[in-house]
Amino acid sequence: MRQKWRLYRHYVSIVVRGMMQYKTSFLFTAMGQFLVSFNVFLGIYFLFQRFHQVKGYSYSEVLLCYAIVLMEFSLAEMWARGFDTFSGLVRSGEFDRVLVRPQGEILQVLGSKFELTRLGRMLQAVVMLVYALCTAQIRWTAGKVWTILFMLVGGTAVFSGLFLIYAALCFFTLEGLEFMNVLTDGAREYGKYPIDVYGKRILQLATVIVPYALIQYYPLQYILGRADSPAYIFLPLLAVLFLLPCYGLWRFGVRHYKSSGS
Repeated sequence: MRQKWRLYRHYVSIVVRGMMQYKTSFLFTAMGQFLVSFNVFLGIYFLFQRFHQVKGYSYSEVLLCYAIVLMEFSLAEMWARGFDTFSGLVRSGEFDRVLVRPQGEILQVLGSKFELTRLGRMLQAVVMLVYALCTAQIRWTAGKVWTILFMLVGGTAVFSGLFLIYAALCFFTLEGLEFMNVLTDGAREYGKYPIDVYGKRILQLATVIVPYALIQYYPLQYILGRADSPAYIFLPLLAVLFLLPCYGLWRFGVRHYKSSGS
């Protein structure tokens, strides 16, 4: 495990050094990521200028919710970006090289792409989170602090799992399936608000099918003082189990992979 971690850090250092060869491009791309997310922030702001609450949630509570979801997505996109662009490896036949190397396929795909420019989006999430923490009237305890940390861990795992599913489907379609964006970019967008805003049926689907609610709605209820059970603290960690079926689909795809040539 230590050797694999060392190799992954080496992969990342190569990618980062390559990006730093074009510092101006990196800075402008990161700035673009910041501004795109800032537009969403403005949308929430103007909405609450007209309506003072959304289904009982205040402006600061919604910002807290969205900031955490945005950080989860940004972290996943930063380190699992290789799966998001995986269709190119399959289509060009480059995945053949991955298979004949001694290291695992997942490690090599993860190391092939590290999107450091997502720091711009992360910065926007941090700004919103700090503002929400300062303005939301929350009685902070150690349990609530751990809940936020566990939400980041679980959320990163869930979004990474979705990128892994996207990559696994490429074994059968060669091209990436655009409908998966509904589950990744779409989840980032409708994650602006607690999931119960969209209705009971959506909340049930987000609990059972893809565990968005475990990394957003339920732990948020505990943080906001709307639920008292300490079990809500650990629900985001339960969402990490979502990686198991995602990995199973990946292994299934690898076993049925047929080279597309080069």
